Amino acid sequence: MSLLYKDDWAEAQERYKAWWAHEYFGRCALWVTARRRHAPPTPAPEPPADSAALWTDLEYWARRMEWEHRRTFYGGEAFPIWHFGYPGREGIGAFLGCAVTLGPTTGWVDPILVGDGLDVSRLRIDPDNYWWRFTLRALEFGAEACRGESILTTGAFGGCGDTLAWLRGTERLLYDVTDRPKAVRAAELALVNLWVDVYRRFHAITGRAGEGSAGWFSLWSPGRFYATQNDFAYMIGPRMFRDLFLPALEKQLQFLDHAVHHVDGVDNFVHVDALCELPRLQAIQILPGAGKPSPLHYLDVLRKVQAAGKNLHITIPAHEVGEALELLSARGLFIETSCETEEEARALLADAERWSRDRG
Repeated sequence: MSLLYKDDWAEAQERYKAWWAHEYFGRCALWVTARRRHAPPTPAPEPPADSAALWTDLEYWARRMEWEHRRTFYGGEAFPIWHFGYPGREGIGAFLGCAVTLGPTTGWVDPILVGDGLDVSRLRIDPDNYWWRFTLRALEFGAEACRGESILTTGAFGGCGDTLAWLRGTERLLYDVTDRPKAVRAAELALVNLWVDVYRRFHAITGRAGEGSAGWFSLWSPGRFYATQNDFAYMIGPRMFRDLFLPALEKQLQFLDHAVHHVDGVDNFVHVDALCELPRLQAIQILPGAGKPSPLHYLDVLRKVQAAGKNLHITIPAHEVGEALELLSARGLFIETSCETEEEARALLADAERWSRDRG
């Protein structure tokens, strides 16, 4: 399969397959984007002024995706992803009835499990739920709009811990993990079953647009892929994470063919040991978070992931790529970065081949 905006997509797919298998293919995996040489000088499409219209106008998102893709060089393992934004209205919480307030850059979801109740077993997605119907329609629209040009994402519809935090509210859930841990664990296991059902429905649509799958995360897989996460775990310790949330995560991983766990924030790093023990988890992203130093500042964590035989994903500026490849094995390493120009991006790809070493 070829893509209009990435002429070496077939070769990139083979490198992805090797990366997921933890095979060394001559360099690290490298996602590098830049402004395309001779990019069309057309301005970005004007977004709708109203926030609700911004996040529901699919024709606007089609224009925006085309504008972005036409002017972007996708080097290495980078590829054009078709999406319609991630303000929260595409999540399981919204599908289950949480009210969604949309702003100009993001959205907020109001919890529905208020009071003392933590029973999620009766929660069902109403087929007439507005956001459920909109998301299915948006995916169908995207499957037609992106065919032959880009890869349609299944979206960012939730994960272990975070979906329950949407439904319950983060503050209430912090009390629950102490006061009623068994109920939390049971709720998590029930919600992951719902998550699987939603994934199957979405993947059936995105699969019509092209081979394999992509999510909100900048990776592609030839099978069922999702970036697992638990941002709520930032606020709890390793023992509680293992006891309450790992069983649901393991169940999620049993369903997926490929997964990278999005470890977001330095206080989430305490859970890396538990994540490294999961046999079905192929990759771990180490993301220090806003205002924190480069991932290379946390070299002990990065090397722990590699020593466990897991693939490692980091996002760093282009000028740190050489240092990263001096400090880390290129086997299983995925670096996401960007350059100002296509020429700089192509030069970085050539340098990465020279700098890469298989140390694992």
